[in-house]
Amino acid sequence: MPRDPRPAAAVTRPVGPGRRTVLAGTAGLALGVCGCGTAPPRNAMGSGPPSPAAALPRPAAWRPDPSDIRPEVKLRAVRLVEALGTWRRGAGGTDAARQRVAALGLPPGLAGQAGPLLSGADEAAVEVVDAQYGGILADSASVLVVCRQWTRAGNGPVVTGGTTVDVRLARGATAGERWSVGALHPAAPGPAAGSLPEAARRVLAERRIRLPAAAEADIRNGGVHAGVLRTLLKLAEHYRIDVSVVRSGHPLNVFGTGRPSDHPPGRAFDVWRIDDRAVVDRATPRALVEAFMRDAAAAGAYNVGGPVLPAGGSPGRPFFSDDTHHDHVHVGFS
Repeated sequence: MPRDPRPAAAVTRPVGPGRRTVLAGTAGLALGVCGCGTAPPRNAMGSGPPSPAAALPRPAAWRPDPSDIRPEVKLRAVRLVEALGTWRRGAGGTDAARQRVAALGLPPGLAGQAGPLLSGADEAAVEVVDAQYGGILADSASVLVVCRQWTRAGNGPVVTGGTTVDVRLARGATAGERWSVGALHPAAPGPAAGSLPEAARRVLAERRIRLPAAAEADIRNGGVHAGVLRTLLKLAEHYRIDVSVVRSGHPLNVFGTGRPSDHPPGRAFDVWRIDDRAVVDRATPRALVEAFMRDAAAAGAYNVGGPVLPAGGSPGRPFFSDDTHHDHVHVGFS
């Protein structure tokens, strides 16, 4: 897959919580509260040394849902992203990242493909918000790992950002062999546009639409189709929407085919949670997912995929269902 050389934009807007947010951490980071954007306080006289900087958050390791198809594939991808994007003081840099990757039994050279996950920060912590399939076949897969990341240089403020990484995996050649990672493709949304259409500004301001870092940067970039923006706003009248992917961080082609995906041109979005209920969770009412899919089609989408076909529907446009879409709803526009 060709990779966009432009760096992913750092986004500081908070995004919706992941499945696990405040439990045990993954890299021995200090427990504490994020001190984002605040200067170290001084005493009442304005003299003396600043107080110690607040510790980085200590996010939990992501866990797959019991309803996931091939959860071991997602875990393989997620553990790599967590290892690449999390380090304590004194453990930064590419060489240390290579060691963390090797400890997972994966090629150390993958550290060179980490993009914005690696930086010159003195310490960092990653929280995986969601992991969805970009494609799952018998012997290959794409897992889109949506994450937020906290970094700090020196004793400065904690900076909140994040990205989405398309992790490509292949099944081992022998029975029982673990899935291996062959490549990483971090999101590269590009710079923000100088001005945005009203619909884009409304989507960014709408609290019922929760956007992860890469998806928000896609909209700020100005390259998202008007139908996507209008439909997000229309659906937000009736649902709380957790978006996983819009444009960047998604495979260029429909996985396993030579057909261009609607995501890279900004003509699609994926939703992993509706009204605070994960699409992948079997406890989420199917009627809720079906209603969302129908409303997306009614709003103008020509292609709507999910874990089920709406009642009375049949395979084919606008609706479809397959293993790849058991964990999210895809909404595409021509």
